[in-house]
Amino acid sequence: MDAPPWRIHNPEGSLRIIVTKALPGRRWLECLARADCRIEICPGRTVLDTATIQQAIGRRCDGAIGQLTESWGAALFETLKAAGGTAYSNYAVGYNNVDLDAASRTGIPVGNTPGVLTEATAEMAVALTFAAARRLGEAERFMRAGRFSGWLPDLFLGTGLSGKTLGVIGAGRIGSAYACMMAVAHGMAVVYHDITPNPDLESAVAACDRFRACLHQSAVTCRRTESVEALLEIADCVSIHTVLDAATHHLIDGRRLALMKPDAILINTSRGAVVDEAALVDHCRRHPEFRAGLDVFENEPATAPGLAELDNVVIVPHIASATRWTRASMATLAALNVIGVLAGYPLWQGPDIRPFLENDPPRAIPSIVNAAALGWLNST
Repeated sequence: MDAPPWRIHNPEGSLRIIVTKALPGRRWLECLARADCRIEICPGRTVLDTATIQQAIGRRCDGAIGQLTESWGAALFETLKAAGGTAYSNYAVGYNNVDLDAASRTGIPVGNTPGVLTEATAEMAVALTFAAARRLGEAERFMRAGRFSGWLPDLFLGTGLSGKTLGVIGAGRIGSAYACMMAVAHGMAVVYHDITPNPDLESAVAACDRFRACLHQSAVTCRRTESVEALLEIADCVSIHTVLDAATHHLIDGRRLALMKPDAILINTSRGAVVDEAALVDHCRRHPEFRAGLDVFENEPATAPGLAELDNVVIVPHIASATRWTRASMATLAALNVIGVLAGYPLWQGPDIRPFLENDPPRAIPSIVNAAALGWLNST
C-alpha cells in the first residue's frame, strides 16, 4: 500500500521546505509561512529511510527539518545540496544521528533545539528516579492485575532518597537542573563528573545548603569527582546526562556496573547507547535490589532481550521532553534555524534561547552546531 501524500501548508510559498514528521504546535508553521515557505510534511509515524527522504527532497528543495531517528549522512546532504538546499535543522537538541563532517563538506549548516528541554528532561529524570526507588512500575502492575488484597507492612518496600548521595554524569544544563531539584527538595548530597568543573552548580547547591540550614534541615554538599569510577562507587543513585559520542558509547558497561552499590539506582535520559543495555540486563538479573529507570534505549525502538521483563527496571518510550510547551518550542526553534539560514541572518550569541519563543523573535539563527566548521563569524 502506497504511503499517503505529504501534507502541504502554504502552497504558494516560494521556498520549499520538507519536514519529515508532523510537529506539535502551530507557531512553527506560521513562522515558516511568514518567511514565504511552502511546507511539505510527512503524515506518517514511521521512521523514514534515506531513499524516502531523498525522494521527498526531489530536484528542488531549499531546506529540511528532520528527526533524531533518521540517519542524516553524506547521501542526504549531497541530495539536499544538489536540490539547491542550504539549511537543515534537527528536531532535537542532540545530533548524534547527523554526520556533521558530511554536512560541513557540503556547506550545509545543521541546526538543533537547545535551551527548551532542560526542565522537562530534568523533571523526567526525577520522575524515573522515584519510580525506580519506590517500585511504582511493579506496584501499578500488581494493582491492575487485581492482586491487591489489603495493606501489608512489607508490601513493595522501596528506597528512600533523602540524605543519600546523588551521582550526576554530565553536569550541563539538564544534569545541573536535575541535581538542584534533588538537592533542594530531597536533601541529597551531589557528586558529579564532567570534563570541566561546574562552579555554578556547586554555588547553587551551596545556596541550597544555606536555605536548608534556615529550616534546620540536613546539610547538602556538591563536589566533582575526577573519574566516573569514583562517582559510581559512592553514589546511591546515578543519573546520566552526557552526550553520545565515541568516548561515551557504552560508558556504563558491565565493568562499571559492577562498581556500583548492589542496591543503587541508575537513570538514563540522555542517549541509549551510553549504557550497554545487554550488560544492564545481566546486572539487574543478578542484583534484584538494583534499580534502573530508562527513557532511552540503545537500538530504539527495540530493547535488549529480557529488559522489558525485569521488574526492577522502569522503562518509558523516550518521552523526557514530552511536554506540550517543550515540543512546540522545539518545533519553533527548528523552523527559525531554517528561516535564519535562508534569510542570511547572523548566528545568535545571546545567553538565552527564549527570546525566539516570543512574539517578535530576533533576526538571528538560534543554534548551528557546525558553525565553527563552516567558518562562520560569531556575531549578532
